[in-house]
Amino acid sequence: MNQKKNFKWGIIGCGKIAHKFAEDLMTIQNAILYAVASRDLKKAKDFGKTYNVYSCYGSYNELVTNPEIDIIYIATPHVFHLENTLMCLTHNKAVLCEKPFAMNTKQVEEMITVAKNNNTFLMEALWTYFLPHYKYVLNIIQSKELGEIKSLKADFGFASTYNPENRVFNKKLGGGSLLDVGIYPLFAALTILGYPEKIEANATFNEDGIDEKCSMLLSYKNDIQASLQSSITEKTNTEAIIELEKATIIINSRFHEPSSVTIIRNGVSKLHEFTTNTNGYSFEAIHVQEMLEKGNIESTVMTFDKSLQLIHLLDTVRDKINLHYE
Repeated sequence: MNQKKNFKWGIIGCGKIAHKFAEDLMTIQNAILYAVASRDLKKAKDFGKTYNVYSCYGSYNELVTNPEIDIIYIATPHVFHLENTLMCLTHNKAVLCEKPFAMNTKQVEEMITVAKNNNTFLMEALWTYFLPHYKYVLNIIQSKELGEIKSLKADFGFASTYNPENRVFNKKLGGGSLLDVGIYPLFAALTILGYPEKIEANATFNEDGIDEKCSMLLSYKNDIQASLQSSITEKTNTEAIIELEKATIIINSRFHEPSSVTIIRNGVSKLHEFTTNTNGYSFEAIHVQEMLEKGNIESTVMTFDKSLQLIHLLDTVRDKINLHYE
């Protein structure tokens, strides 16, 4: 039996999500967290000490020019994704970039073009796609065993106190509910129902011009609709409810992360548990390594087309609610 190749990872950005990702990398046998970079060297060193990282840098360029690194996970704020991704790709470093992939369709198209031109792997880190409970639901829907879909409801909202220094309230960093958490209900609609025929949306804005709440209604053939909500000022159930001809599927809270699934059929409710021993980021990381082992520059799951559809959905909603970033 051939021994699997060890992959050396680098992480750009040392925020909350980077810590969760690093914790999960520790559980993957052939993954090595080799380097981390922050614009604050002390922050990088503190992060590195926590996870026993070999190299800690105070600039991103130092990390991407390290010849030892195979893959770079980008965990910086939305507005820096394009710049950071292009830096990595032009140094032929495989990239797993946090969602949203970039700020608009034009930026995503540029990232994909550079990945292709440099023959280097690139994927948007939509971890939900790789989680066991979500794959289970998609398989049931695709099998048609519970009939056709009649409707979808999905929401993601959390209550946070206004703080202009907080990334989610900072428009210059791509703040607002839509890009931060609204992307997940939109992703659910896209993967469950496909691209809609019509999109309606409205939002509540704060004085800084970011959307605190956003409501979206996606319409499909045969009068099928997806009702979606996002908020950064109000806690919501954060679940996805799929009505089918023969049953109701509920992806329990919080639906985008490791969770459980309830299926209600003929008045009988059955809970399906999916236990994981990680935060859930391990599944996408393992997938990236599998793609690299095969020599792929594109994921077979979170494809370039899927990312383009998702960013186009986000762009369309932003146009509908008149949300513009500089």
